Amino acid sequence: MEKIKEKCSFCGRSKKETAILIAGLDAFICDMCVNQAHTIVSEELAERTGSTLKQEVNLLKPIEIKKHLDEYVIGQDDAKKVLSVAVYNHYKRLTQKNFKKDDDTEIEKSNIILIGETGTGKTLLARSISRILNVPFCIADATVLTEAGYVGEDVESILARLLQAADYNVDSAQRGIVFIDEVDKIARKSDNPSITRDVSGEGVQQGLLKLLEGAVVNVPPQGGRKHPEQKMVSIDTRNILFICGGAFDGIDKKIARRMQSQTIGYTSSKENEFIDKENLLRYVNSQDLKSFGLIPELIGRLPVVTHLDPLDSETLKQILTVPKNALVKQYMKLFAMDGVALQLGEGVLDFIVVKALEYKLGARGLRSIMEGILTDLMFELPSNEDLKSFVVTEEYAREKFDKLKLTHLKVA
Repeated sequence: MEKIKEKCSFCGRSKKETAILIAGLDAFICDMCVNQAHTIVSEELAERTGSTLKQEVNLLKPIEIKKHLDEYVIGQDDAKKVLSVAVYNHYKRLTQKNFKKDDDTEIEKSNIILIGETGTGKTLLARSISRILNVPFCIADATVLTEAGYVGEDVESILARLLQAADYNVDSAQRGIVFIDEVDKIARKSDNPSITRDVSGEGVQQGLLKLLEGAVVNVPPQGGRKHPEQKMVSIDTRNILFICGGAFDGIDKKIARRMQSQTIGYTSSKENEFIDKENLLRYVNSQDLKSFGLIPELIGRLPVVTHLDPLDSETLKQILTVPKNALVKQYMKLFAMDGVALQLGEGVLDFIVVKALEYKLGARGLRSIMEGILTDLMFELPSNEDLKSFVVTEEYAREKFDKLKLTHLKVA
């Protein structure tokens, strides 16, 4: 039987010319051919992954994303533009990894922080983004987070929620979006040194640093401390887009103080005349966030800072009627399911908007007021089969609203 020559079956190098020669059944392969084959396989898989990602993600242009957001959220054009561009660039960055392979330019992700009063639509914007994109998306609450080792949830629990949203598909979760709500609640409590640790404030901010920057994190898929026997799942956060939102109550005073300190001389006083004192949030910057209590390291990892405008009467009225899931449409559908056609008379919407502005309840207050006005109707009409339609007049709305506990509140 003829002896097989010990040389690489691919390149023909002899055993002496190679560092390692791996033997098969009737062939050999050298270490150099193995490395070259690994490179070819990696490039092919990366290209297939990129094309698969383009098919899976419903990647729209920024203008198209904003149009979809307009169907659910009224106003807030600045925040919509920032979100649309950030989401588009984020997934463009992932799908074009192989674009100009010889180029050393690496595009960094731009995490976002949304600042706005309560009820202006921060969470609604995030939920609407999740409807548009076919990507894993989760909303995490920063108020329950604590520093590792203390009662509460660790920051890794945020990624556990994202992993659950991705049906435990790690590759899919690693290109998802995380919305961290109430991020202002983890602000540093005080600049003064204390003998106790700030485990729910600065400690949480420090724990978030590695997630926002990009690192391989071991995540407990079923929750951290309740199932200590479970196996950890490694998730790379470099391609996860983080959007943080918070009301930052009181930051307008810090903005006013900063802008007032810069008004020195005649020219600055003229510029100060154009300042919108009713909406100081539009002038927010990183310096104000630092004064509020966010550490500089965290601010640096949230380079895109945008604001949400306070809601005026016209915007609140549109919120009641215009969006796809408008409140008036929701209540009409509820009554229609009982066979009753509900109509709102003239002046009712204006009355609801005036009361929402009066008590400073924002968009959430609209539902509270409508619920209070329509509660008696929703209680009685399902049992009254003879009544097929009902018109809510302004007098009826005023009568029902006067009975609400809201009328006992002191208007600030």
